[in-house]
Amino acid sequence: MPLQDITARIAKAEAAAGRPAGSVKLIAVSKVQPDERVEAVLQQGHRCFGENRVQEAAGKWPAFMERYEGIDLHLIGPLQTNKARQAMELFHAIHSVDRPKLAKTIARLAQEMGKCPDLFVQVNTGEEEQKAGVMPAEADSFIAECKALDLPVRGLMCIPPVDEEPSLHFALLAKIAERNGLSDLSMGMSDDFEKAIALGATHVRIGSAIFGERVKPQG
Repeated sequence: MPLQDITARIAKAEAAAGRPAGSVKLIAVSKVQPDERVEAVLQQGHRCFGENRVQEAAGKWPAFMERYEGIDLHLIGPLQTNKARQAMELFHAIHSVDRPKLAKTIARLAQEMGKCPDLFVQVNTGEEEQKAGVMPAEADSFIAECKALDLPVRGLMCIPPVDEEPSLHFALLAKIAERNGLSDLSMGMSDDFEKAIALGATHVRIGSAIFGERVKPQG
C-alpha cells in the first residue's frame, strides 16, 4: 500500500534526523482526487488531509466527516478573503495566510465565531512573481502583525521553486520560524519530503505518492 510506504519512509527520515517518532504529521493531499481514492485512505485509518480549494473541499468533506471521526482537514491552497468564513468553518488549519487583508479578515471572523483554525504564514522563499506568499524580507514584520491581531500562528509554509534545490528553501523557512519563535514547518512534498524532515518539517504535504496521479475534473 502506498500509504504504508510513505509512513515507513517518514519514520525512517525522522530517525535519521534524530527526531522523535511521530513528530511529523502526514497531510494526504486529496485535491482533485476521486472520492473512492480518498475513502480508501480513510479506511486505512489515516485522518489528516489537505485540500487546495475551499469550494471543492466543501463539496467533499462534510459527508466524510459524518462517517469518519477525527478528520483533520488542512487548507494548503491560496485563500480569497470572501471565502475566509467558509474556510474557517470547515478547516482545522490554514497554511496560506500571506497578506494583511486576509489576516485582518480572519481576525475579525475569529472574534465573531469564537474560534480560529491553526494558522501558517506562507513564505514565498523563491520570490517567484506567480506564487503566493509573503517575501522573506517581509516575513518577520508580517508574522508580528498577525500576532498583534491575536491570531494563532503556529508556523510557516513554503513551496520551493521546481527548478531549485529545495533544501535551501527549507533551511531558509526554518531560520525565519526559529527567530520568530514558531514551532511548526509545513514543507516537503512527494519528491522532497525526506529532505524537509531532515531540516525540521513538522507537516509534509503528499498527494500523488499516496493517491496516484491527480485526476482532472471532466468538462
